[in-house]
Amino acid sequence: MTRAGTVVLAGRPNVGKSTLLNALVGEHLAIVSPKPQSTRLPVVGLLTRGDTQFIFTDSPGLLEPEYRLHEVMRAAARRALAEADVIAYLHPLAEYPAPELRAVAGLDRPPRAPIVTVYTKADLVRDRPDAGDAAVVSAVTGEGLAALLERLRAHLPESPFHYDPEEMATQPARFFAAEFVREAAFELLRDELPYSVAVTIDEFRDRSDPVYIRAVVYVERDSQKGIVVGAGGRTVKALGQAARAKIEALLGRPVFLELHVKVLPKWRRHDAALKRLGYRV
Repeated sequence: MTRAGTVVLAGRPNVGKSTLLNALVGEHLAIVSPKPQSTRLPVVGLLTRGDTQFIFTDSPGLLEPEYRLHEVMRAAARRALAEADVIAYLHPLAEYPAPELRAVAGLDRPPRAPIVTVYTKADLVRDRPDAGDAAVVSAVTGEGLAALLERLRAHLPESPFHYDPEEMATQPARFFAAEFVREAAFELLRDELPYSVAVTIDEFRDRSDPVYIRAVVYVERDSQKGIVVGAGGRTVKALGQAARAKIEALLGRPVFLELHVKVLPKWRRHDAALKRLGYRV
């Protein structure tokens, strides 16, 4: 009998959830950045191996909210926990021991799903603590990933596969196009500016050659727009080049990416703006 189910990767910001997701599915799907809070919406990656289909959900980091977007992100992470078949609770090995997930997530009661504690970034720790029966992994070197999959598989229900075994993601390509533009912003823009950036895809024509994508980069203030555009448009051009390369790698096809920069005042703090940008509020 086959097994299939949802594995939620949960934890505080910057514990390595996105890097682990990408390592497990073997594809760059989720934004990776040394800056925390880069994951705003759950990213779902698929791994079908033998008789098992893992539906990995990279959830937003469990953070203490400072404004409305944070509240929406935390709510999305908590919904993912409630819907999981098994929870992989991630925490950096260098910060051993991990606090209780229930406390980190602010839950009234423990999650319904079984929890597998996973200590991450093992390649950065020279003198390792005894992690007991917890999993210890490095998404960079691949250490512990096979053993982790076996641990997680044991908790998945017997079930037919939910998706075609050849698929690697459940979300459409336009979702990842927006995410990769935002990832490029995290790479190229300094300080706090990436946190003020949101991206929507206004047009996505995958039947054209090259694939035509028109995206809008939203910021909160006119001064931020000037920084994103850059002198003579140099910054937004570099942003588009970096994002286009990421999208082309995912699609395996040439892409024409057209970027526009617009101001949406204080979008992180208002429900109407968040809804417009695709968040569930």
